[in-house]
Amino acid sequence: MENSSSSVPTKYWHKLPDGRVQCDTCPRHCQLKNGRRGVCFVRACENDQIVLTTYGRSSGFCIDPIEKKPLNHFLPGTAILSFGTAGCNLTCKFCQNWHISHSREMEVLAEAATPETIARAAQTLGCRSVAFTYNDPVVFLEYAVDVAKACHAVGVKTVAVTAGYICAEPRRDFFAHMDAANVDLKGFTDDFYAKFCGARLTPVLETLIYLVRETKVWVELTTLLIPSANDSDAGLDAMTKWIFRELGPHVPLHFTAFHPAGQLLDRHPTPPATLTRARELALKNGLRYVFTGNVRDPAGAATYCPACGKLVIGRDGYEITAWHLTGGRCQFCAAPIAGVFEEQAGDWGGDCVPVDIERFVNA
Repeated sequence: MENSSSSVPTKYWHKLPDGRVQCDTCPRHCQLKNGRRGVCFVRACENDQIVLTTYGRSSGFCIDPIEKKPLNHFLPGTAILSFGTAGCNLTCKFCQNWHISHSREMEVLAEAATPETIARAAQTLGCRSVAFTYNDPVVFLEYAVDVAKACHAVGVKTVAVTAGYICAEPRRDFFAHMDAANVDLKGFTDDFYAKFCGARLTPVLETLIYLVRETKVWVELTTLLIPSANDSDAGLDAMTKWIFRELGPHVPLHFTAFHPAGQLLDRHPTPPATLTRARELALKNGLRYVFTGNVRDPAGAATYCPACGKLVIGRDGYEITAWHLTGGRCQFCAAPIAGVFEEQAGDWGGDCVPVDIERFVNA
């Protein structure tokens, strides 16, 4: 689909008896009159239908290490072309990309790119995959799906970095075109989601169960630990036991450190000891691959064989420092390691390189 227009029709909506139109993409179910925008700000009611107003427009492109998403068990060491648009269907007070995801100014969307241009750029630049990130791709579903189709046509994989706040039918549509996903499990109570995210927990858990049980999408989870908000032992114990019971022990979980951002500038950063405590608790509850992030912690960043306990993938920041896998198995005891692996790790390293997407428009 070669389309440079920024406003396109969408599929998931229905008309209400009072003349308004309800968006059915996410559990917010925004009910809109003509000329009004949803909470996400990028899906709007025009001519009695819901349209996406940011199709083909981005807040910028960058080549990242895939570990930055974070994904530790999906093509480790490889480069990924990352981009986002504007808007978000959650209102997280701690958002690390507040200027993009909560923007009400379309001027942040400085770069235009068709799906084919993005796929061509990724292929030319040697990126094994493309990431929909910075803001939640659920709100630009139609654009993301078209980009994914174009990427798959040239052998490039796709990654969704998402909060998983999406309804059942669009969820099937969206994830049918994704190869991997990192899902933010932001907390484990409705109270936390309501107070800090303006959302509910249950739809996120439903997305996780759907992804792990009913799709082939490689899934990893991330929880940003905020002091005195979602970092209690009781909460982490309940969450990691749920993950073990409902998703299984093989789903990687990343505990990342909060740094003051968004509306929580008065909060202290997460102490490294909190991340270590959370990781140890998750391992005790049976999860096999648990990582710490946003801090320098080589032990917490490494992958260990769940059978023999030896280091199979070493990491320092986003750099791969050790590789002891053969055919996706531990070189020491031959136990399988869950993930999507090649025979050798990539050698991209930790660089993050901005990309001028216009170079690839007519390439």
